Amino acid sequence: MIMNGLIEIEDMEFFAYHGCFEAEQLAGNKFKVNVSIDYQCDLAAKSDDVNDALNYQKVYELVKKEVMIRSNLLENVAKRIIDAIFSDFPQATTIKVKVSKLNPPLGGKIGATSLTLSRSN
Repeated sequence: MIMNGLIEIEDMEFFAYHGCFEAEQLAGNKFKVNVSIDYQCDLAAKSDDVNDALNYQKVYELVKKEVMIRSNLLENVAKRIIDAIFSDFPQATTIKVKVSKLNPPLGGKIGATSLTLSRSN
């Protein structure tokens, strides 16, 4: 029997230098990232062994590494995060990543702009 689980790591906050405008790349901004991972967890559910589970800490480290790489577009950041997670966790079946730029410089009071990408294997 295959058991599927959903891991969600929410509201990871980073300071990075993404954007199409030179000012954004120089000044930087705060970004939030949410990740949802559907994965086959039957082995971990049965064994109760962390070594059989999808490691949340490793996912966080992958996200942090990719967010720190400068990009013009949030699409590029989200794609790199998805690719990195699939590369390290073959038990993942679907990954959804939401990247939000907090207080974007659009000329008015805006809480955030966000992009969500998902991919299934």
